[in-house]
Amino acid sequence: MSKVRILIADDHPGIPELVEEILGPTYEVIGNVRNGKTLVETAIRLEPDLIITDISMPVLNGIEAAKQLKQSGSRAKIVFLTVHSDLTFIDVCMDAGASGYVAKNRRDTDLLPAIREVLAGRIFLSSTEEDNN
Repeated sequence: MSKVRILIADDHPGIPELVEEILGPTYEVIGNVRNGKTLVETAIRLEPDLIITDISMPVLNGIEAAKQLKQSGSRAKIVFLTVHSDLTFIDVCMDAGASGYVAKNRRDTDLLPAIREVLAGRIFLSSTEEDNN
């Protein structure tokens, strides 16, 4: 069985590399883009199985990119990885076609479970409570 192909979209320096470390050898990262417009173009071209994207990005934000991808017929599952913990953002992301929402402060504990759940056809939402560790 071939590895799940993942496209990462985040404009913050170092975040894509941290995400790749978390994904390890289990998943195949097929690209890394820095804005929503490039995300849409690259996802249409490469047809990833899953997209991990931030909300706040230049040119086109992740929410609008997700909407465009779903309208284009993309079958990629979408997991948002973001600093935004406001419930309003979660609702908007889910309405845009996301299946997962991971808070960046929970990246190390929640990203892999989110990917597994989303790939299994379920929804995953990080806890919105602050970590007290």
